[in-house]
Amino acid sequence: MAKPLLDDELWAVIEPLFLPSKPRRFRYPGRKPLDPRAVLTGILFVLKTGIQWEHLPQEMGCGSGMTCWRRLRDWQKTGVWSQVHQLLLTKLRQADQLDWSRAVVDSAFVRAIGAGEKSGPNPTDRGKAGSKHHVLTDAQGIPLAALLTAANVPDIVPLLSLTDAIPSVAGQPGRPRRRPDKLQGDRAYDSQPHRDQLRRRGIQPVLAKRNTDHGSGLGVYRWVVERTLAWLHQFRRLRIRYERRDDIHEAFLAIGCALICWAFLS
Repeated sequence: MAKPLLDDELWAVIEPLFLPSKPRRFRYPGRKPLDPRAVLTGILFVLKTGIQWEHLPQEMGCGSGMTCWRRLRDWQKTGVWSQVHQLLLTKLRQADQLDWSRAVVDSAFVRAIGAGEKSGPNPTDRGKAGSKHHVLTDAQGIPLAALLTAANVPDIVPLLSLTDAIPSVAGQPGRPRRRPDKLQGDRAYDSQPHRDQLRRRGIQPVLAKRNTDHGSGLGVYRWVVERTLAWLHQFRRLRIRYERRDDIHEAFLAIGCALICWAFLS
């Protein structure tokens, strides 16, 4: 029997985030809105298979591809996807599965079909249009934050924004936590001003320096974020960027991070 795209346990956890704030009152007869779970199943199908929206199989009962696209857009606008990610991080902290002793940061290029916002010439792909996924994980590779930029944006530029994008994670007695003890990165993050800014945030920077002998020693730690990027790019809609709108691709990126968090929980 095929594994469901959206299992019952995950839906039970995140369902409250998809309920409308107020019940709709139908003064006139017409079609009722599709069940959020069915629509989310269609969105996950597109994320995992990379299929075009208009080719979404109608027999799945998820509605049309355009309906799923609109819900994806609207939920991104209202911050639902970031709330799902934050909720699952809270569950992980409740289970004592988050390791805040250090965080690791890295990025990966993706080709951008049709360009669009937050895309630019990819220096690793003959200047073709591309984007870059920036990911920050805990010591085990659990994604804490992710950002999208153009492919020609240096890794160091969004580093502080990526660090500040870590949500407040509750789940244990005391104040919610959103800062790791250390932040590790390769030579692309070599910047003294950024080290100073990280220290002001209470984070010890462990960033490799340029123009030094090869072998910073960080390879034994950095592989976890490289593995997480590989996991994200197993979702075919993230392996290649088809969306011209950056908010739609960012929604897929947030969902991918949430699914990885769920994999650690289940």
